[in-house]
Amino acid sequence: MTDNIKVAFYGCGNFAQKTRIPNVLKTGAQIVGLSDTNVESLKTAKDQCPSAKIYEDAHQMLKDEKIDVLYSIVPAFVRTDIEIKAAQKGIHIFSEKPQVMEMALGKKIETAILDSDVLSTVGVRERYRPLFQEAREWLKGKKIVHARFQSISGLPPFEPASWWDEIDKSGGSALDWGIHATDYMRYLTTMNIKTAQAFYHHPPEYTLPLSSSIHYCFSSGATASLLFVKTAGEVGSQGMPAGEPWFKFFCEEGVLSIHGYESLLVDGDLLYEAKPFDQWEEQDRVFIEAVRNRDTQGLLSDYSDGLHSLGPVLAAWHSAKRGGEAIDVESFIEQ
Repeated sequence: MTDNIKVAFYGCGNFAQKTRIPNVLKTGAQIVGLSDTNVESLKTAKDQCPSAKIYEDAHQMLKDEKIDVLYSIVPAFVRTDIEIKAAQKGIHIFSEKPQVMEMALGKKIETAILDSDVLSTVGVRERYRPLFQEAREWLKGKKIVHARFQSISGLPPFEPASWWDEIDKSGGSALDWGIHATDYMRYLTTMNIKTAQAFYHHPPEYTLPLSSSIHYCFSSGATASLLFVKTAGEVGSQGMPAGEPWFKFFCEEGVLSIHGYESLLVDGDLLYEAKPFDQWEEQDRVFIEAVRNRDTQGLLSDYSDGLHSLGPVLAAWHSAKRGGEAIDVESFIEQ
């Protein structure tokens, strides 16, 4: 057991400052290094952990600091070899999703992690939420026919306000939340995705697609669909009109609906009502404890598993660029 876990952050923006940094500090781990190309972000993050050293160059941070865990919280489009270098030094890896924009880089990072025998996980935090664990329990042994996810949000801007509004850098909602939706479908059904296909509607005057329709075939032959729509129409606080679920799982035995983070319904009847829960804090606690005890029993995903949630989404994006061509996901991941 290692008590004094030393953590470094690669990426110290708003999300890291509001979630991952305070959560890691709650575990009793020591944050020794902070790296970001944005000097203001570094200064603000250092206020939270004054003893940490700050670096604009993450490579230099890996050279100078004795680190047990690297939290990689930078946008996927700027990731290069930092996780690879860290893993090769025996540093455990927390990779915020999406891990990469190209599967080839993801496989290189995976190889470094596996070869170095370090612990890893990906920021698909909802696996830790009791609501999703209850849904997984209900679906156990059920004959799934189709799974559906839908998300509706406001219209994108005409001019990019940040990297998020540039489709080649962010991938839009279909990548950002598509990874979550895909991961939770895999987690709840315990099945991988065999085939991916997608169609994007992206009028040139908008920065991001107005609709992204993704279609999957599970390993069992069951089907799935993910729909992302942007509209000026009224949407709820969680991106859905009132009363409509995020997820629906159609089974031979009945229909399970997941309504936001609030409730599960089976055939319209309440199955489970959730209590407030901080899934980010729980995931960070479990990961740091796993490193501290060198015990992966509590971890609900690792980097390799995460590629099987990222791969279908990137394959779907690839499909959309090729007019909706069906893509074999396993071949795409192993390309």
